Amino acid sequence: MAIRRKKTEGKTGRISFKTGSFKKNKKRSADSSSVGRRGILKVLAVIACLAAAAVGLAFLDKYVHRAASAKITAIELVSPPAWLNQPLKEKICAAAAAGARGRKLDENTARLVQANLQEKLAWLVNVRVQAAPDRILIHADYRKPIALVKVGLRKFYVDAEGVVLDFVPVPNLPIVTVRGLSPIMSIPLVGQVWQRDDLAEAIGILVRLDRMDKLVTPGKPLLGEIDSIDVGNFKGRQDKRLPHIVLYAKDSTEIIWGAEVGTWSQYFEAKDEEKLAKLYNYYKQRGSLLDGAKYINLRDPQGSISLPIDRY
Repeated sequence: MAIRRKKTEGKTGRISFKTGSFKKNKKRSADSSSVGRRGILKVLAVIACLAAAAVGLAFLDKYVHRAASAKITAIELVSPPAWLNQPLKEKICAAAAAGARGRKLDENTARLVQANLQEKLAWLVNVRVQAAPDRILIHADYRKPIALVKVGLRKFYVDAEGVVLDFVPVPNLPIVTVRGLSPIMSIPLVGQVWQRDDLAEAIGILVRLDRMDKLVTPGKPLLGEIDSIDVGNFKGRQDKRLPHIVLYAKDSTEIIWGAEVGTWSQYFEAKDEEKLAKLYNYYKQRGSLLDGAKYINLRDPQGSISLPIDRY
């Protein structure tokens, strides 16, 4: 019997051993499965975070792009002149934006933009730039081109002070072409004064016409019907018997100005003021310079009688 109990105990022990091993394996399997699920969940969480970050970066990139664009385009020209057209406005704003790109709208940026405009854009003078909460404000005076000069294939403007301006089409301004300049050896840089006696003479006459337009014919400027001014015989350098200065209307009508401004008495011509008065009286009476006249002679003093042979 003792031997039987031993066998029974042995069997029981073997069964107990196997049962315990099974439980332990089951527990290990459950633990392994749990660890696997947690690992998968962690991986999925990481993927979800990366996806969210990618979406966030995409939105951030769009926001930054919009913000940068807003900084560049949020530029206001305060009280610009009526003649300032869109191409010239875009040129000014582009020059201003170049100094503000990627910067905050603060006073430091305003100073940078002001320096940039003063250095790189001849069209503006007395520039003052302010940073508003949502835009850059540009206060300035504007150089108005009055004459066009062509040299070969190049063309550029000159303002009333003789400052050279780069060419931008401004069709709503009466700009007169200057012809007959003496041989041009060099051209000043944009923004510099072009000091030439013959060019200065042409500008001086055009400035006087511009002033008369504002006083006498603001609604329909006489300059709008002038095509060019010829200074080829400036100071009689070609022929002392011929008029020194001649303007041409857009229908090629000659407008004979005569001697240089301030020298009328030397050539027994009408005073400069009288020449202007005669021209504008003619313009107001006829309503236009483009009425088919062969020429308009301004040289004769008031009261003198012009004969056909007195054209020049």
